[in-house]
Amino acid sequence: MKVNSEGVSSSRVYLPADTTHANLLDFFINTFPHIEKSEWVNRFNEGLVLTADGQPVQAIDAYRPNTHLMYFRRLAREPEIPFEEEILFQDEHLVVADKPHFLPVTPSGLYLHQTLLNRLKKKTGIQTLSPIHRIDRDTAGLVLFSIQPDERARYQNLFRDRIVKKVYEAIAPYSEALIQRLPMTYQSRLEESKHFLQMQEVQGEPNADTFIELIEVNKPWAKYRLTPGSGKKHQLRCHLNALNIPIRNDQIYPNLTPYQEYDLDFSKRLQLLAKEIHFTDPVTNEARLFISKRELSLVI
Repeated sequence: MKVNSEGVSSSRVYLPADTTHANLLDFFINTFPHIEKSEWVNRFNEGLVLTADGQPVQAIDAYRPNTHLMYFRRLAREPEIPFEEEILFQDEHLVVADKPHFLPVTPSGLYLHQTLLNRLKKKTGIQTLSPIHRIDRDTAGLVLFSIQPDERARYQNLFRDRIVKKVYEAIAPYSEALIQRLPMTYQSRLEESKHFLQMQEVQGEPNADTFIELIEVNKPWAKYRLTPGSGKKHQLRCHLNALNIPIRNDQIYPNLTPYQEYDLDFSKRLQLLAKEIHFTDPVTNEARLFISKRELSLVI
């Protein structure tokens, strides 16, 4: 893996022996049909396609099977996220970051430089950083990164095996009927809906549970503490919506709002915060507790 001057890591592609191509440009066009030919020409011209040892190659160079090439993504336009992350903790094993709203954790779609991973690589100079878990782009709060590649799986297994305690906070409508039932554990079965962005509740054995507590009230809003016992996609957003208290500024639940690719409305931050993470470090055996410095305000 190579890293360019902006801290962005390269991607790696294998050139198989069971295909033939006129040259390298022909291979990339056929392998990545969603990317325009002109874009690959520009990447070759700018030295963004390289051999495994980092030497730039040309579009007209011969196709050499059973080898690897590296290439860098390039975006003609990328949304600018005007909020800063903060590093709360760093040692030789972990980096713990406090992520702002709107910032994706890893590169995808329109986002490359404006991601938490690439910002942290540039800020720390640590190119082996890898997220141990993810939170939604719309959600703010704690994200943990592994530093040592040979330790990464041990940390990821904590989340896979649900032996990490994660605590979130959310601002949602005040509900007199619901308040009388709190604290409570809400359970349901969540599955993908016909809209790939949304999850839905269906009949069947519950596969998602959330412990819900009331923190503070300022009618018509309330602040809730949410402790998920499972890790389903959009679990917290879906559960509060099912209880008729959708999270403030949620653009997915109850109604899927057309997403603005570039002209983001930064005033409408999803009021969901990954506030705390508790676990026993599998490498050092230390009890770890990290708390976000960010706060959700009930003041409108």
